[in-house]
Amino acid sequence: MLLLILNLVKAEEPNIVYKEKTEIDFEAVDIEGNLKKPTGQLISENSRAIFNPLIKVRESWSKEMCESIKEIH
Repeated sequence: MLLLILNLVKAEEPNIVYKEKTEIDFEAVDIEGNLKKPTGQLISENSRAIFNPLIKVRESWSKEMCESIKEIH
């Protein structure tokens, strides 16, 4: 009885076959409308802002390296 019900449920499922390729032709379609633009202007500047650095980057650590060698011995 259970197999009969399962076979009936399975038999009701439709067999859907999709096309491999769908082509849509827009050549015959005319589109009409109005172009909307934002009001105002765009200003672009090529130069970058220069800020005063708050941290000074040290280029030489030789004094600290010499002192650290003394601490190892």
